[in-house]
Amino acid sequence: MADDIGDSQDRSWSGVIGPHGGYRALKSYQNAEIIHDATVAFCGRFIDRRSRTNDQMVQAARSGKQNIAEGSMASGTSTKTELKLVGVARASLEELLLDYQDFLRQHALSLWGKDHPQAQAVRGLAYARNRSYSTYKTYIEEGSPEVAANTLICLIHQANYLLDQQLRQLDQRFRQEGGFTEKLHRFRSQARGSRYPPD
Repeated sequence: MADDIGDSQDRSWSGVIGPHGGYRALKSYQNAEIIHDATVAFCGRFIDRRSRTNDQMVQAARSGKQNIAEGSMASGTSTKTELKLVGVARASLEELLLDYQDFLRQHALSLWGKDHPQAQAVRGLAYARNRSYSTYKTYIEEGSPEVAANTLICLIHQANYLLDQQLRQLDQRFRQEGGFTEKLHRFRSQARGSRYPPD
């Protein structure tokens, strides 16, 4: 993957099974992990633990994170599966985005525009070194409901942007290189060619 989304692959692998894994280096995964941790904290503060909404929001955040990881691990043998799982992650985070927007609307709270000073401050944290949930902890655990929800909305927009880039690159790679079956055929053809050199 390009530098702007991180490198999801373990380069130690070779042969017919391509590079795969290494998802913790993916910026999309790092964002999704922060979103998951922040959503658990947000729901613990502001959403009834017994409600279906609480479960749905936490599960959507978890799905975003887990499907990026699973897609990365599947990438060595199936670009198609990786595409599908990254697409599921993207859809899960879109669902979660709507939940936060609903929360603001239903509680008569403001949705920050991208030029809002606090939104710009939160977005700027994407460039912080060693960024983790702790980078945003005070916004989520000490901020008002409006601050906490809008912080998560900013994070989800950033993650979705990265996932959109990732999906475009995966689609391009699949079009250029084909899937695992095509790779296996090329690998076997090359192996036969090296065993039986022309006279």
